Amino acid sequence: MGRPRKTRRAPPILKRLAQAIETRWRTILRGVLAAALVLAIGIVIGVALTDRAPPSKPAHRVVEAPVIHPAPPAEMPPAETPRQDAVLPPAAPAPAPPVGHGEPTWLRFAVKPPAIEGRAMVAIVLDDLGLDRKRTERAIALPAPLTLSFMTYAEELPRQTGLAHGAGHELLLHVPMEPLDAHLDSGPNSLRTGLGHDELLRRLRWGLDRFSGYVGINNHMGSRFTSDTASMTSVIEELRARGLLFLDSRTAATTVGEMLARRQGVPTAARNVFLDDETSAPAIGARLADVEQAARRKGAAVAIGHAHDATLAALAAWLPTLAAKQLVLVPLTTIVRQSENGTNTTMSRRGSAG
Repeated sequence: MGRPRKTRRAPPILKRLAQAIETRWRTILRGVLAAALVLAIGIVIGVALTDRAPPSKPAHRVVEAPVIHPAPPAEMPPAETPRQDAVLPPAAPAPAPPVGHGEPTWLRFAVKPPAIEGRAMVAIVLDDLGLDRKRTERAIALPAPLTLSFMTYAEELPRQTGLAHGAGHELLLHVPMEPLDAHLDSGPNSLRTGLGHDELLRRLRWGLDRFSGYVGINNHMGSRFTSDTASMTSVIEELRARGLLFLDSRTAATTVGEMLARRQGVPTAARNVFLDDETSAPAIGARLADVEQAARRKGAAVAIGHAHDATLAALAAWLPTLAAKQLVLVPLTTIVRQSENGTNTTMSRRGSAG
């Protein structure tokens, strides 16, 4: 039998070299794997943070605080309410006379009368106009020239008074004033005896500035106010500064309005007859007969009525009869001119309280 073959062993130096190479490669491989793992983890964390990141903030914007405008001043409340004496700025001075006009306002806006021809004159004044539009239109449709007195606190006064003036009527401003009866409401911005001078002028001027083209004012109610000399003096002085006339409605026998106006050189007249204290047709007919008698006796008469249905119907029937009775319908200013010329126009004391 043959001898067994001996296994040849590698030299020790080669063995150590192989071990060293193997260890080196294992170290490199572990580093590569570790780096790859770190990179993978970084990518995953980066994606996660990107998904969870809050949305980018918008550009900084300046937000303005809202501008709060003060509320406009409320219109003056009715005379009988507690709010009427609110503190307001001082009253403005009276306006200067218009430049370029040699005659006063009441003559510039006076309506030309028809031919008088020696006939007795009648002026018909209708008060409280502008509030009831339909009845105001009926009054405007009556034969001219009437004298139409529009309430200070009516609406759309320039339009309504423009229609009246266009129809040939003369215009007055109807100013609310304090009555004797405290239960009667004379309306917004009413002139009252308890007001201070500035407050009184403020209310008066508020009304005087509501529209233009009128020749003067007359009082709505006012039995207490027109009897107070101090209060009426302030009113008459303002009318004189503006070149306006004053028609005393004589709602009280104690009125000082006409007397003060004459004393201060303000054109004035006073009413003879109230047409419709009682609004039945027979009563109004009787008052129109009183107007005719007063006109014949004095040469001129001023009657005051309102746009009641019965009054409007009575006037529509009566006015066309004047010519046959040798009477002539004239605007109020015609009678005031006569008074300025010295003709007697003293008025009766009979009338309603208010």
